[in-house]
Amino acid sequence: MSECQRALRWRFAERAAWGIGLLLVAAWSASYIDAITGKRHLMDRFDVLQAAAHQRADAPDQNLWSPARVAAWRNASKDEGATPLAVLRIPRIRLEVPVIEGTDDDSLNRAVGHIAGTSEPGTDGNSGIAGHRDGFFRGLKDIAPGDAITLETIGRTQTYRVERTWIVDPGDVSVLDPTPARSLTLVTCYPFYFVGSAPRRFIVRAALVAEAVDSPRHPLRR
Repeated sequence: MSECQRALRWRFAERAAWGIGLLLVAAWSASYIDAITGKRHLMDRFDVLQAAAHQRADAPDQNLWSPARVAAWRNASKDEGATPLAVLRIPRIRLEVPVIEGTDDDSLNRAVGHIAGTSEPGTDGNSGIAGHRDGFFRGLKDIAPGDAITLETIGRTQTYRVERTWIVDPGDVSVLDPTPARSLTLVTCYPFYFVGSAPRRFIVRAALVAEAVDSPRHPLRR
């Protein structure tokens, strides 16, 4: 074999070696990048799931809510909002919700609202509390006489028992008249699944049956 042929073969072998080396480097780089990308993707997925879990932990039970009301609650919850007057709980319908002052849309998107002109929550007389029928108060469709309602105010927890439910016209404000015994009157629109502006009001009346003084602990949650 001539010297020229040997030189050509060596040159070919060298180029082949370089080509194989470059291919191996490219394959390793692609594998490394894919691993990094895959890891980042998995971490991003975890972050999304973790955020969703936190949101579920902080959010009320919205299984019965309308999509529009869920969106309104999320939007209203971006702001701090008013300080709660109390926390209302109805175990039978799995309801736990702050009671804030006012019954405007923003207040009722955020929580349930104390009706102006009625007794303050936890005081003597008739305390009126309103909520949206497609939001916090949708579960009232399943409430019944005898069900327990608890109202937690600063330093005290009161237990009420549902006496009756009934339906009235919007103009019938006699449901909010003072009562001789301490009571709660829950008000929401009716029918619960009516499309458009509901024409009537669903009323729940509950009377106080017990009161306890709470030991010091964390402040009321927003």
